[in-house]
Amino acid sequence: MQSAGSLRSPRILMPPVQKIVAAVAFLLLGCVGALAAKEFIMPTARHARAYPAHDDHPMEKVVVAVDPYDVEDKASIFTINYRNYGYVPVFFVITNDGDEPVSLVGMKAQMNTKDRSKLYPSSIDDLLRRLSHPSRNDHVNTLPIPLPKKEVKGGVSRKTWDELEQAQFAAKAVEPHSTASGFLFFDVSDISHPLAGANFYVTGVHDAKGNELMYFEIPLEKYLSAPEVK
Repeated sequence: MQSAGSLRSPRILMPPVQKIVAAVAFLLLGCVGALAAKEFIMPTARHARAYPAHDDHPMEKVVVAVDPYDVEDKASIFTINYRNYGYVPVFFVITNDGDEPVSLVGMKAQMNTKDRSKLYPSSIDDLLRRLSHPSRNDHVNTLPIPLPKKEVKGGVSRKTWDELEQAQFAAKAVEPHSTASGFLFFDVSDISHPLAGANFYVTGVHDAKGNELMYFEIPLEKYLSAPEVK
């Protein structure tokens, strides 16, 4: 018979493998929490002339620039990896150095690829349809723990919906001595190396008197050949 002093609570020893699995599960839950907390933040636009890929109209005092977010470190500002869905986000910047406002109501943007394909910015509805299509990005979960599911509306989370509305270029005018910016999303799902040899065109920009400005043309090789910014 054991004495009272010799009685001890039994200790449950966890096998090493279970310890490893538990540690991995803890880390994964932390990563999931970090991803869930991630928010899209619109980049601060500089003067359009500061971007390598720009077209400057000194007489009209308007500069247009584009900055593709085609690499992972730049695209990480988004909560969605749009490249997985066949899109390349292009940061569009227009600066008005004049003393009168510039109208963008009739503005049209177009990207012509090397093989002469003409690409136009996708609407939010186009993006939502692609993002909500399950066959575009279905992956089997091979993680040791189930990941929490997000509430969705129409197949797309409210967070993604808000991100698209916040990110997409929507300015209808550029005030004097100011800059407008936002993202244009181009569907490049069937095109290999869409930026190489491509040209970006902007038409339909009008001055305060209603006169249309000369069209803007930006070779995207200016972007591709520019020194890497560190």
